[in-house]
Formats: sequence, C-alpha cells, structure tokens
Amino acid sequence: MSVGTDMLEIDCHLTKDGKVIVSHDSSLKRVCDSVGVVADYDFEDLPLLKESHRLDFKHSFVYDGTGCTDRKFPLLEEVFKEFPKTPINIDIKVDDDELIEKVNDLIVKYNRERITVWGNRSSTVVNKAYALNPNIPVLFSVGGVIKLLVLFYTGLLPFIPLKESLLEVLMPSIFLGDDAPPIISRKLRFLLSIFNILLMRPALFHHLERRGIQTYLWVLNEEHEFERAFKLGATGVMTDFPTKLKEYLDKNPQYRKNTSSESP
Repeated sequence: MSVGTDMLEIDCHLTKDGKVIVSHDSSLKRVCDSVGVVADYDFEDLPLLKESHRLDFKHSFVYDGTGCTDRKFPLLEEVFKEFPKTPINIDIKVDDDELIEKVNDLIVKYNRERITVWGNRSSTVVNKAYALNPNIPVLFSVGGVIKLLVLFYTGLLPFIPLKESLLEVLMPSIFLGDDAPPIISRKLRFLLSIFNILLMRPALFHHLERRGIQTYLWVLNEEHEFERAFKLGATGVMTDFPTKLKEYLDKNPQYRKNTSSESP
C-alpha cells in the first residue's frame, strides 16, 4: 500500500480441492500457458504463472516478472492476511454456491464485513451473495445498473431503496478514442457511445454519493482518464498503475477525498 492504493480489486475462483484462489481468468492459457481451467486442478498442482504477460487495458505494456521466485496463484486467505485493514472489492467470477459460501466464510473469519464488497455482473450471483450475508456490501450487477438508469431517468430513483453499496462500471470513453483497440466493432462503439451518454452523469454519481453509495470507474491508466473520472464525481478509479495515479493525485490534491483502487 506504499504507493497510495486505498482498495484492491480482485477476482476469485475455486480449485478442484475447494481452495479459493485469486485469479481473473478461469482458463489457465493466458496467464500460465497451460491447458484447462482452475477448477480442473488441486491447488498444489496448479501451474506457475508466466513470468510476463500483457495487461488487458494497456496492451502496449508487458509486465516482466523475470526472476520472480513466487509465481504461484495466491489464496484469498493469504491476501486477507497480508492486507488485514485494506478494503477489498471481490468479483465472484462464476455462479458457484460453494465459492460464494467459502468467500463469505473467509470474510467473516477475518472480520472483514465492513471493509469488503462483493458481487458479479450477474444479478443471480449478487442476489445469492446478499441473501447469504446482507452484512457484506454488494456491487451493482448489469441488471442492477439497468434498473438504476431506468429509475434515474424516470425520476423515481430518490424514492426507491437500493441494496447495493458500490457502482463499479467501465468508463466507455477509454474505448472510443483514436487509440481504442482495433477489435472494437462499429456496433460495439455505438453501444458504448450510448452507454457513455446515459451513465457518465455527474448528477447520478452525486445522488449516489449522498446515499452513501460509492462509484468506481475502470480501468483507467492515463492522466486524462483520471481527470475525466474525478470531474464526473467518481469516488475513485481502478487502475493497473497505482504509482501513476498517486503522482496524478499529488499534483491534483483537490481529488484526494476520492479513493484509488488497484486492479491486479
């Protein structure tokens, strides 16, 4: 946390022998160059992570871990032990009752209910998590975001209770500039443009803030992206480069009330 990160964003999967590990992908191909998925392996038999790989949201950047002696997948429990007081945002990557229950058990075991938020883009997963333990804040699912927008634009939002505590959404403009990845189709660009207009609204973010609901935009890796997010009223941003974000905030202390999040 020495670089100024205030929150970690992580993703979880379950191994064959029931261990909760931290991994974005279920497949091992991208990060290990191995066949199969996490659920095919017992924890001790998982292959080592590759020494280097490209970042999803900054393809020109290759992380080089040459010489790193510890390339094992981390256990969620190890992360909790290493960062006992750091807020953590957990994406339950698959609809798996055992995974949800085991993540809950670890959150409770390490007394993290007030500094952990969890969920998934699936409403099913979010509803299961909330039903299992309503004391742990939940994220907006995709369905929850759509409902939020309907309530906002019909003027009903101030009158409707919300169970969610954190809005974590893509900032579409990162895919709409001249440097956008070529894989973005015209149709997807159009949908992102509509999403950019409807959701990136200061009035919405300020309303949520007044209700104690935080907003985080992802994955922002450039200064102009940080600038737009904070001007929109986001609580914080998720980035692959927390040091770069810290430098930006040092130069712009007016945004220090907001929170930064590292996306490993």
